[in-house]
Amino acid sequence: PRTFGVDSDRPPRTSTHTKCSSGIQLRPEFRMQSRTNMSFLHAGRHAMVQTGRRAMPSAHAAGMSMSTSLSQRHHAPGCGCGCQHGHQHGRQRGHQHGHQHSVHVHGVIGKRFVSNEGIPQIDIPKPTRELKVLKVKKDGVDILHDPLWNKNTCFDNAERDRLGLRGLLPPVERTLEQQVGRVMRALRREDSDERRNMFLQDLHNRDETLYHRTLVENITEVAPLVYTPTVGKVCQEFGDQYRRSRGMYFSTQDRGMFSSMAYNWPHDDVHVIVVTDGSRILGLGDLGAHGMGIPIGKLALYCACGGIAPHRVLPVMLDVGTNNTELLEDEDYLGLKHKRLEGDEYYDMVDEFMKAVTSRWPNVVVQFEDFETSKAVPLLAKYRHIYRCFNDDIQGTGCVTLAGILAACRQAGDSITDLRVVCAGAGSAGLGVCAQIVDGMVEAGLSREEAMSRFVVLTSKGAVGLEDGVNGDPNHKRGLTEDQGPWVNAGVSDGSSLLETVKQFKPTCLLGLSTVPGIFSEEVVRAMAEDCENPIIMPMSNPTHKSECTPEQAYKWTDGRAVVATGSPFAPVELNGKTFIPSQCNNMYVFPGIGLAASVAGVTEITDKMLYLAAVACADAISDEEVAEGRTFPAVGRIRQVSHQVACKIIDEALRVGKTTKIPSNMTEEEVSEYVAAKMYFPQYVPLVDTTKVRS
Repeated sequence: PRTFGVDSDRPPRTSTHTKCSSGIQLRPEFRMQSRTNMSFLHAGRHAMVQTGRRAMPSAHAAGMSMSTSLSQRHHAPGCGCGCQHGHQHGRQRGHQHGHQHSVHVHGVIGKRFVSNEGIPQIDIPKPTRELKVLKVKKDGVDILHDPLWNKNTCFDNAERDRLGLRGLLPPVERTLEQQVGRVMRALRREDSDERRNMFLQDLHNRDETLYHRTLVENITEVAPLVYTPTVGKVCQEFGDQYRRSRGMYFSTQDRGMFSSMAYNWPHDDVHVIVVTDGSRILGLGDLGAHGMGIPIGKLALYCACGGIAPHRVLPVMLDVGTNNTELLEDEDYLGLKHKRLEGDEYYDMVDEFMKAVTSRWPNVVVQFEDFETSKAVPLLAKYRHIYRCFNDDIQGTGCVTLAGILAACRQAGDSITDLRVVCAGAGSAGLGVCAQIVDGMVEAGLSREEAMSRFVVLTSKGAVGLEDGVNGDPNHKRGLTEDQGPWVNAGVSDGSSLLETVKQFKPTCLLGLSTVPGIFSEEVVRAMAEDCENPIIMPMSNPTHKSECTPEQAYKWTDGRAVVATGSPFAPVELNGKTFIPSQCNNMYVFPGIGLAASVAGVTEITDKMLYLAAVACADAISDEEVAEGRTFPAVGRIRQVSHQVACKIIDEALRVGKTTKIPSNMTEEEVSEYVAAKMYFPQYVPLVDTTKVRS
């Protein structure tokens, strides 16, 4: 029998459109049959009706596919939408009686104020009829112990009988929405962000669908708990708090077996891998195998923000050793206790890993995360034209910072071509950010030489400048790396302090990627504000305690004239009777969209032009209301809409240059938008049937 699934790997065919009775534009192959799937872009402007070919392999993955028979328009019992059973659904999104499903978050989480009232929210779609049944080869307690199938108290009586669950659960039946509410109430009762993270990890290990639905519906409140800033502390305590393995570990003791090991992973259709070697975890340094918390957290955001189904992501730790003496002496350290591999031995191991995972999953996208600069740059240069891969610290951070710069320039009334940048931090992230901004300047009309002359970067030794002996030329004496060499600015003396550089160079933008807390001192910020009407100040270092300054300090020291974006979330600032809302310049605005594009369209290479267009898409997603609030990024509550726009821009460019493998080359922008919307995963429970009890 034909099965239906909106994220089927079957590519769409391009042809003449037609309209269904609801007015939705449909291509002929998407015309309504006796049963159809309705999947909505959860930021909500596009709706797509599509038939597919393959059933999803797990309950949480199938949740995005909402089968419906539009000839039967009444709620099924336990639909969970909050209406009285029997109310009719319209054929378009929502209900005829007009209420809307939306999520509003209020309150205080720890010391962090959380509110998204008054900003555009995700419109969460609800299934309008029965969901496609999935077949499992389990029953009884085995179902309850498998997070892919477990629904907790959402199993209805018929399903409890069908799966041998009667008596194994409390008799009460709850909807998914009620369970999400219960999770959030319990989460808010925890007394620290670290405990909240552990609570969410336990939920992740029990019920994947409920975990991801909680993230989707409460992303503003929950994202900081599963990723920055909380994930840094989680990694530091990874050995002490370890409960259950998630993802895969490739270590030095497995050399020569990576290809066979890849087949130990139970899922055959992995689309996105996030891999780290633990060498530079946020601003915390070498955490070795305990850096695994980073890929796990990143991929939670891929699912919630980018619409990648959870069974299609894989967190990976490359355990090449650690140089962290404390970890080598820690009896609870979970990695191999030897010094890090270096040289050819290191690169050979990464080679084996890349060949193994791309052999197992030929279309997988590999995201490199938190590799130290000396490894990150050559690895990206080596692989970016061979495999589907990108480095989030170099390309992702650069892309999202460029988006913030474009939005900040708009607020300050300037053009990116007039920008003058001082960047504290000359590592992979700092130089990657600067390179991305240079690309934006070139796109806007400057020559590359002129664009690079608008930057001064600072190492721990001071400004990378002219070797004139004024300050002893500390950077030149130590030796500039191959990547730092092109950034020498002859307009300042090598080794100049940040304050001296600001006074001499007169920047309009101050970037912080140094992980040195407080380096943007009052004297530095006030000196910048003397020569700039609306200074752009972006302390980007993570976690929060590593920030170069706080938004409150930036606003106060510029008398409220600064345009501020930060790497970690901060509370709104009240100053002189006005409320300022600093935006978090977080990679989550771009990397889910990049991965989504590569996943659903088979984008074969992430080019610099694609990254530039992703930044433009992110900046263009800001609403007029958000601009008026002083934001440089859209509200986090609209992150799925942003991911959709980023993915569409990347796919449009990939089609233009012939770098897609999963979709027709003649798709229009409208078709791409519909296609991406239809592919975005949404967590929803589906009916289960034990195939061992089904007659053939």
